[in-house]
Amino acid sequence: MGCPVCSNLDRAFAAGLRDYLEARSSACYEVSVRPAARKLVEMERARYELEEHRLGCAWVAPTALRVPAPLPAKKAPTSLRQIAA
Repeated sequence: MGCPVCSNLDRAFAAGLRDYLEARSSACYEVSVRPAARKLVEMERARYELEEHRLGCAWVAPTALRVPAPLPAKKAPTSLRQIAA
């Protein structure tokens, strides 16, 4: 990743994930899930911003557009013996 915006967004997502996991594992999670839910929304927002930026980023876009080659088609069996094998 050479793009500074990607790096910043990636750090923001990692921090959001860390905060969410910390809120989820805290003792107050048993009492109220609201803090963890807020952290989850913040984390998902950061992930969305990162993905949205990567779609148009000149540093990442050429590699993101690579599509794996399709698998070769299998020939359908013509008899029951081939199916049983």
